[in-house]
Amino acid sequence: MDSKRAQEIMQAHDKIRVHFEGMPIWIDNVDERSKTARVHTMENPEDKKTVALSELEEMKQ
Repeated sequence: MDSKRAQEIMQAHDKIRVHFEGMPIWIDNVDERSKTARVHTMENPEDKKTVALSELEEMKQ
């Protein structure tokens, strides 16, 4: 996923499904310079990780 699309998803009013390693996640922050995102799983909001944007997959509705 590119940083522009990750920003759009993060700021969207509608829920857009995104997965990391097969798990549904929320994007908390996007760092365009390092091409990473701070994410957390839907099941455990305290489980925050910094991951490469390339590892995020937008799921088709």
